[in-house]
Amino acid sequence: MTIPTILPIELKTHIDAAEPVTIIDVRTPLEFQEVHAHGAVNIPLDELEAEKLSSFVNPESKTVYLICRSGGRGKKACEKLLAKGPWQPINIEGGTQGWEAAGLPVHRGKKIMSLERQVRIAAGSLVVLGCALGAFVTPYAFGLAAFVGAGLVFAGVTDTCAMGLLIARMPWNSTPRSNSSCSLNLTSPPATSH
Repeated sequence: MTIPTILPIELKTHIDAAEPVTIIDVRTPLEFQEVHAHGAVNIPLDELEAEKLSSFVNPESKTVYLICRSGGRGKKACEKLLAKGPWQPINIEGGTQGWEAAGLPVHRGKKIMSLERQVRIAAGSLVVLGCALGAFVTPYAFGLAAFVGAGLVFAGVTDTCAMGLLIARMPWNSTPRSNSSCSLNLTSPPATSH
């Protein structure tokens, strides 16, 4: 299945032409709070359902633009919507990083540790623990390091990360949800952009 994509700068031409544009950010609420494209609404990938979109998508258009950090989760969100509903999903190439690199407006909140960095810390810690226990306690503990290594290989091959999904649900990664602060009127520039 081919996933339609659009460059952020191309999407800006639609916004400048006052076309109805709906941008759904599928990252975690904490990632969204840190930085997000102006006008984007946060619906995390694991909560993304076609029914949830109806309150955000302009009824004149079934097109919905999906954005994440760099494009991977946006692609998964497109696949999910293509399989389930009447929507015409388009992945924003490069995600929020590409949006910002193109000089388009973003909203910034509190700086947080990225989910990717948290996964690297957790995986590395488990490997070190498995090796230490294997060397000093029981050789069976090397299995922990091997299991984490196999999980990382699987995550790389399939572009899915069970540890990332688990860490995203941890209490320190939760934040009060509020989509009302993001206007979907993208034709006017944001009041403040830092």
